[in-house]
Amino acid sequence: MRIFPLLLLFASGSALAMEPTAWVKHVVHTGEHCNTAIVGDFTGDGRADVISNSGGACRLFLAPDWKEIVLHQNPEHGCIHSEAMDVDQDGDLDYIGARYNPGLTFWLENPGTIEGWKWHLIDDQIHGIHGVLVGDVNRDGRPDLIANGAQPIGDFPESVAWYDVPDDPTQPWTRTIVAKSDAPGLTHYLGLGDLNGDGRPDITTAAKGGPMAPEGTGDWFAWWEAPQDPLRSGWKKHLIAKEQSGATNILPVDVDGDGQMDVLCSRGHGFGLCWFRGPDWKRTDFASELEGPHCLTIADFDGDGDPDAATCAKDSHISAWFENDGKGNFQIHRLDDDQAAYDIRSADIDGDGDIDLLVAGQTSQNVVWYENRMASHGQ
Repeated sequence: MRIFPLLLLFASGSALAMEPTAWVKHVVHTGEHCNTAIVGDFTGDGRADVISNSGGACRLFLAPDWKEIVLHQNPEHGCIHSEAMDVDQDGDLDYIGARYNPGLTFWLENPGTIEGWKWHLIDDQIHGIHGVLVGDVNRDGRPDLIANGAQPIGDFPESVAWYDVPDDPTQPWTRTIVAKSDAPGLTHYLGLGDLNGDGRPDITTAAKGGPMAPEGTGDWFAWWEAPQDPLRSGWKKHLIAKEQSGATNILPVDVDGDGQMDVLCSRGHGFGLCWFRGPDWKRTDFASELEGPHCLTIADFDGDGDPDAATCAKDSHISAWFENDGKGNFQIHRLDDDQAAYDIRSADIDGDGDIDLLVAGQTSQNVVWYENRMASHGQ
């Protein structure tokens, strides 16, 4: 086990306290490198199942005992990110996977049984896909898909795209380029929210920079303003902050409860988390000594009505959640100091009414979930 200091301090000086009883760690799968895992009721039995892409295979783990079913096995289809989405609008959740390079997005059609899932292509023309996100971009009441293209190659270099799903999703999906070659520096994950209050959802992303990126690019957080017709070009880029070494995650959320959209961010190839208060984007840092918080999720973990956050650091090997006092001051609670992650999701995994965490273990070679027991401990 790696050894870390007992106290990890953030900007205001609060300590990273261990919570060994309020949260309990459970293992879903072990023994395979895993970049991404998602949670959802894939069988229709009312329980939250897990799908991971581990060891070159899409694996379904059935709750509550996590029986494993291999849905799709192709070493060439290894995923760096994934999403759950009812693609064909038949009432059950399908799986969306994304390969980094050469770029590939695909979906597995849920037939309503645990076997016989069918593979379908979404796109193979955007390269360097590191993040996919499901959301209603065009406000038609149906989910769409957003994906980034981090690599400076192909017909859509250093771009972001969204896809309108056709009535028959086995046919080509309508691709609209949002960031047309103006997202350089190895972008990572995506967010969706109305940042300027015009009623239209905007798209956010972040670029890690560093030695693997073209010189002078990356290290930024930004958002693209949606035009009146999101199917058209004309998405306008707005830089939130530059010189943010290792930037990876940016999620729109009203952090301080003032009615104005903010963004909550992490530097997953650098150090620490931060949030920017809208609309002037004043930055507040926290957990600044946490190395490699490559994943980020937002949920109300303590049930007090305001948004909290959680991450698992791929380099520090620390899992933590961040308690928001409702004004954007975060108290940090450490859950684990022996877990790496590339991906994290928040959901009520055990069906007890509070929000738990699912972690894809990358170099830890596992998939685990953290059971939220704060209510039973009077917290």
